[in-house]
Amino acid sequence: MPLLWLAVTLALLLLVERWIHRHLQGAMLLLTGEAQIAVLLYALPLLPGIVLHELSHTLAAVLLGVRVGRMSIRPQLAGQRVQLGFVPVEKTDVVRASLIGLAPLLVGSAVILAIGYGVFDAGAMGAALAAGDWANVAVGLRAAMAAPDAWLWAYVVFAVGNTMLPSRADRQAWAPVLIFLFLVGVGIWLAGLGPAVVRGVADPLATALRWLVTMCGLTIVVDLPFMLAIALLERLLERTKGLRVEY
Repeated sequence: MPLLWLAVTLALLLLVERWIHRHLQGAMLLLTGEAQIAVLLYALPLLPGIVLHELSHTLAAVLLGVRVGRMSIRPQLAGQRVQLGFVPVEKTDVVRASLIGLAPLLVGSAVILAIGYGVFDAGAMGAALAAGDWANVAVGLRAAMAAPDAWLWAYVVFAVGNTMLPSRADRQAWAPVLIFLFLVGVGIWLAGLGPAVVRGVADPLATALRWLVTMCGLTIVVDLPFMLAIALLERLLERTKGLRVEY
């Protein structure tokens, strides 16, 4: 069940993140009318997340003994895509390259979970939601909105949550690692060790999946008011300027 919830919430998070990036950039393009300036303004609200993303790559590379170049957080147009930041990393083996590419997701998830549990009491809301206790879910949401500096922490979740997912470059080394892990899993199962391994990892795996579901769910909930603000800004600019961005 936690795996199913993770698949659902992760799919929703991917859709929400894609919408935010496209429409935030579109709103800035309507505002400025100039692509390069629009890219700079589009990246500005996401800057804390961009910095954390690139620092995560850098720290992971240093810890794994891989040389890195100078980090850049200046957004640039790269054809039809926008590169929000970049850290040149020395070519290395697929295992270390995969871990370096995965680092922003791990660090970003840890930051969001720390804010969720420490500021918004996401643990209590998650338990109420799992029990179908909607009254306590509503109470938890009101308490979260009344937390000290709630909107500041919500902004941090917004910025980190919408920049932590691995880019295409981050995922380049993943394929051979995933294939290897799949073959190892098949070998363990064929050797008759599958049930014992499953029993051994079931509890910690379920806990990790619940944390990931909480992270995805919290990010989606926090993103909703920001999506509304972006949509309203885009609609206002469309009416004011008589222009429309085609996505």
